[in-house]
Amino acid sequence: MARLDDHIAPRRVVVIGGGFAGLFAARAFRHSPVAVTVVDRAAHHLFQPLLYQCATGILSEGQIAVPLRSVLRRYENVECVLAEVTDFDVERRLVFALRPQGVPLEIPYDDLIVAAGVRQSYFGHDEFQRFAPGMKTLSDALTIRRRVFGAFEMAQTADDPGERRRWLTFALVGAGPTGVELAGQIHELATFTLRNQFRHIDPNETRVMVFDGGTEPLASFGPKLSARAAQALTVMGIELHMGSIVTAIDARGLEAKGPDGTIVRHDAGTVLWTAGVTAPPLADQLAKQTGAEQDRAGRIKVGPDLTLPGHPEISVAGDLMSLDRLPGVAEVAMQTGYYAAHRIKHQVQRRPGEQKPFRYHDLGSAAYISRGRAVVSVKRFHASGFIGWLAWLGIHIAFLTSFRNRFTAVLTWAVAFSRESRRERAFTMMQIVPGGDVYQPRPEPAPDRERTPS
Repeated sequence: MARLDDHIAPRRVVVIGGGFAGLFAARAFRHSPVAVTVVDRAAHHLFQPLLYQCATGILSEGQIAVPLRSVLRRYENVECVLAEVTDFDVERRLVFALRPQGVPLEIPYDDLIVAAGVRQSYFGHDEFQRFAPGMKTLSDALTIRRRVFGAFEMAQTADDPGERRRWLTFALVGAGPTGVELAGQIHELATFTLRNQFRHIDPNETRVMVFDGGTEPLASFGPKLSARAAQALTVMGIELHMGSIVTAIDARGLEAKGPDGTIVRHDAGTVLWTAGVTAPPLADQLAKQTGAEQDRAGRIKVGPDLTLPGHPEISVAGDLMSLDRLPGVAEVAMQTGYYAAHRIKHQVQRRPGEQKPFRYHDLGSAAYISRGRAVVSVKRFHASGFIGWLAWLGIHIAFLTSFRNRFTAVLTWAVAFSRESRRERAFTMMQIVPGGDVYQPRPEPAPDRERTPS
């Protein structure tokens, strides 16, 4: 088994995850007498709040993802390792991981920051994943791009009107920020970008349906902004099926149980899953090794200083952390990663006094609906419509990771919002239809044969 250098000094800090929490933790150790190892199964930091814009052709992969080695290139005490963490030995202070091709790896640590994030939850119906991809990774966004743009191409060549209508119907499960933003972009894509680019279909006939078990979309934004979002979506023509629980999904649509308990079938060429998250299996391994408690989603419960009871050397940050019902948003991840690193620096530098408990500073929430429409909630400031849209632009420009990403994103948005143009529409035909190669011929039905009496 391969093993990273097990040196004694300086102090070894292992950070699991290159998302917002892991990145902000690693950055906080600059000029500190520690050796930091960032372990992630991907080689890039991903700006997840804009995944839906990559999925719908506004932004490219390079505008929302930046190589970790590039971001941390000036941090001489930080090393990046491409591997997937699978287990721990908390007594020996070891992290077990797998390099690509399954080669095992051991990484020793003095302090551990676990910021591995969460994954999509299908609420016990993992069989839905084949037909309804979620949106948590760059690969997910590219899969959705294939499904969305591929659906219009499939509609273009469909001879049967019913089949054409099915391909022009999109169903999204979940009315949180991701679901609302993705629904708005699909509608905008159909009614603006593609409206004059097809000869045999009218993209304006596109139906976008959103299913959610709650009573209003964007419920976390409060009743006032939630109602405004619902009104904006309805005016756009997006169908809101609130109080609906999806009970079945297949290659041709879904079934949903409405508020009255009736199950209704909805044909749709594309079903996308934007509801719920759950902790990865790594959280179970950490809980098993440390005796830590987990919440209903499998996230690790931590103390006020983000450490595990009985294990002050282990901190949990970001979406994987469960504390005071804090939401799984980028701002929480950034602040918890930064705090966990500074707590360790406080010990390393032997500063007097105890570290204060973690305190979250709410920077607000924002959701994009369509061009000129967004909702923003920042403490007492609540805005929707065009003002909300401008605030949304400012917030996302501020948090994009690098200058190059900010600059190119602004230019891309200027073109996309002013000229109805989406330049990132390239996609492959792989799995634009659930289940495999779209070009593989279907087997011909067996001919009926007349039966002869025996």
